[in-house]
Amino acid sequence: MDEVTEQLNRAFAALADPTRRDLVARLAGADATVGELAQPYGMSLQAVSKHVKVLEEAGLVVRSKEAQRRPVHLDAEVFDLMTKWIERYRREAEQRYQRLDAVLDRMAVSEGDTSEDQTS
Repeated sequence: MDEVTEQLNRAFAALADPTRRDLVARLAGADATVGELAQPYGMSLQAVSKHVKVLEEAGLVVRSKEAQRRPVHLDAEVFDLMTKWIERYRREAEQRYQRLDAVLDRMAVSEGDTSEDQTS
């Protein structure tokens, strides 16, 4: 498996968890420390830190080192990669539906011709 596929696998796996998706949503608004991220959850700081680590290993977030404060922030590069992957399959599905619509339109026209022939 190539590196891009591995990165996509890690990113989608990390986002499969609702807590991690919520963390990402919160980090989209502003950087935060693990302690700040942990506040609204009924789980330990260590548990939230593990969630952040999974997101970090997936390349979705980066922890900076600013003296005592270690804010976590989103890394948009992986989201761009995920968006491109999703968009590729969205376009393919859309093209398939357009082809189906064209077939159905041709069938409707053919049925219209047949019903006109029968009424004559």
